[in-house]
Amino acid sequence: DVLDPERLIQCPLVKHHMIRARRFPYHLVKCKESNPEIAKKLATCPFNARHLVPRADLSDHIMKCKDKAFMEQDGVSRFCEPPQEQLNGGSSWQAPPCDEDWET
Repeated sequence: DVLDPERLIQCPLVKHHMIRARRFPYHLVKCKESNPEIAKKLATCPFNARHLVPRADLSDHIMKCKDKAFMEQDGVSRFCEPPQEQLNGGSSWQAPPCDEDWET
C-alpha cells in the first residue's frame, strides 16, 4: 500500500493472519504454498494479484474491482498516445563515434 505501508491487511487465505501492507505480496506467496487446499478454492483478480476471491465470486469481483478503472484508464491513455516513431519525428539520429581508447 503506497499510502501506508505499515497498515495491517487481513490475509484472504487464513483469516487470523494480519500482515503489514508492505509485506503482503510476499506473505501471499508463502501462505499459498503453506495452504494449497485453501489456495485451490481462490482465484486471483486479473487487475490486482493481491485480490484473492472465491472462484465462484471472481466474475462479480471483476465487475466491481476498483483497480479495474486504473487498468482501463491506463489502456485508454496508451491507446491515445502516438506511436514512439511519431514522438521521435522519425529521426535517424545516431550517436557520434567515440574517440576514447580505454586500453591506453
